[in-house]
Amino acid sequence: MSRIQSTFQTLNGQTALVSYITCGDPDVATTLALMHTLAGNGTDIIELGVPFSDPMADGPVIQAAVERALKHNVSLDDVLAVVAQFRETNATTPVVLMGYLNPVYHMGYDVFAEAAAKAGVDGVLTVDCPAETIDELHQQLQQQGLDCIFLIAPTTTDDRIRTIAAKASGFVYYVSLKGVTGSARLDTAEVSRKIQHLRQWIQLPIGVGFGIKDAESARQVGAVADAVIVGSRIVQAIDSHPGQETAAVAPVVAELKHAITD
Repeated sequence: MSRIQSTFQTLNGQTALVSYITCGDPDVATTLALMHTLAGNGTDIIELGVPFSDPMADGPVIQAAVERALKHNVSLDDVLAVVAQFRETNATTPVVLMGYLNPVYHMGYDVFAEAAAKAGVDGVLTVDCPAETIDELHQQLQQQGLDCIFLIAPTTTDDRIRTIAAKASGFVYYVSLKGVTGSARLDTAEVSRKIQHLRQWIQLPIGVGFGIKDAESARQVGAVADAVIVGSRIVQAIDSHPGQETAAVAPVVAELKHAITD
């Protein structure tokens, strides 16, 4: 059983909190400390962003975080090294890499999958690699026991949902709105309707992200989703508290966790 599957099983129907940070923002050492802070304050699954020069799915907050990481030349190798360090003292909290195909392609699918598994990665989400073209990477991830996680948008057709359902593992990431990460408008009634529609084909847990900014929106989404995914709110706390990132992030995460379990 994968760490992701075990986490959802242990939660036993309670909503999971998935927290996103960008690796290397503000630096690699702080990223490691932040990962432990996330895990220690209620995060069930860590989503670790892999810096890439064209983060097309991300809004301005996370784009800025990526730019800060790239100024330090943080690479995919650095990301895997951070995960390996995290695993030295945390063997239970799942880590999902979220990023874009280019760095993975350049490393080589087989080399990447083997290195990610060795480092202690649990799942991979490549934003710009659709289910129709992911077979080669998907095969390598499967061989290494890594979950392959997909985005589903409000505009995804039923045919594509079925294709994704046949290949996904771990959980499925539903994008709650049309737009980029951190977008403003979140219609929780529509999210609820969409999740019920997705459950016709998807047996995996369904996480919802892209518009959850505070405890109240987390609570509303948590009432209908298996996981609440928060990124921009946490990254904002990191950016606005230079030198005190972990102290700033801890109460944000704790508040989000409390909102979805209260």
